[in-house]
Amino acid sequence: MSNDTDADRLRALEAKLAAKRPVQAKDHMEEHYSQAQLAWRMVIELVAGLGIGFGIGYGLDYLLGTTPWLMIVFVLLGFAAGVKTMISSAREIQGRFDAEAALKQPGAGAPNDRDD
Repeated sequence: MSNDTDADRLRALEAKLAAKRPVQAKDHMEEHYSQAQLAWRMVIELVAGLGIGFGIGYGLDYLLGTTPWLMIVFVLLGFAAGVKTMISSAREIQGRFDAEAALKQPGAGAPNDRDD
């Protein structure tokens, strides 16, 4: 019997201690790492677009004997595709940060009482 009450008391004590422990905030280096990761993602998207455009253009030039015209056209198309992908990634990331920032504002989620 005393073992059951001791175990219950121990669990209650652990729960109280867990509630009192401060929530660990993100380390500055972790935030920096995530920003660098996002930047590398965007660079890789641009370079991938250029590389794929170059490969397709060079391959078609080789097959059709139109050196260097198709390569130039497809590199430009690859650049445009890479920039478009980077912009969509930036919008995705910006939307995520805007939502997080909005929730941190005072009164977030509260109805607007003003009659404008």
